[in-house]
Amino acid sequence: MAQAVWGYDSDNGPERWHENYPLAKGDEQSPIEINSKDVQYDSSLASWHASYDPGAAKTILNNGRTCRVVFDDTFDRSVLRGGPLTGAYRLRQLHLHWGSSDDHGSEHVIDGVKYAAELHMVHWNPKHGNFSGALKQPDGVAVVGIFLQVGKTPKPEMKRILEEIDNIKTKGKEAPFQHFDPSILFPKSRDYWTYHGSFTTPPCEECITWILLREPIEVSSDQMAKLRSLSKNEENEPASPLVDNWRPPQPLKGRTVRASFK
Repeated sequence: MAQAVWGYDSDNGPERWHENYPLAKGDEQSPIEINSKDVQYDSSLASWHASYDPGAAKTILNNGRTCRVVFDDTFDRSVLRGGPLTGAYRLRQLHLHWGSSDDHGSEHVIDGVKYAAELHMVHWNPKHGNFSGALKQPDGVAVVGIFLQVGKTPKPEMKRILEEIDNIKTKGKEAPFQHFDPSILFPKSRDYWTYHGSFTTPPCEECITWILLREPIEVSSDQMAKLRSLSKNEENEPASPLVDNWRPPQPLKGRTVRASFK
């Protein structure tokens, strides 16, 4: 399996990532399944706060593995602080993982429940100099994970991202994506679970403080279908739907999951 071609198919999917990326078999891998009965309520966990500058949004792209929105992170203009974190973390990008149907697609699983999709907002700790430096540190990255649940009402907040899908149909396509405040994607409740884990894509660096929000946001079935209309191939190749770009849960290996709520 060549370095460049990890993916989600049987020949290059999560079961085989460790062949080229040994960290994928590490002790602090993500995602995980969260079982309420094993979670520890921690009264010392503070609430988290995001102050995002809508002007920091730059582009939206299809890289053949996900749909990603990229933000300007050259200074502290969009930051996450509080919760389990020390200091301010800069927002770098957000992306999604989804399934081939509405009954699965999330990476984290809660008490056996899979959601239709999972949104990841990736932030890094500027005390480590730059993003690649942050990847080498246990406190380098913080990811806010938000579940997408299919319901009757389309989420107006997701609309902006989905409106751009037609402009980035195929792998390698990028479009301007300006003036967007990602905090509109947060659910009402700020309750979260937190644990130390990894990126859910190779090389699977174990540098992430996860902040997984308990309350999902609602999307419609049509909105999910729109996401599945992306292609994982380039324009000149046969269209192949970009679906099931999720990694299954990894072993907990003695880690503790803490909750900010009882």
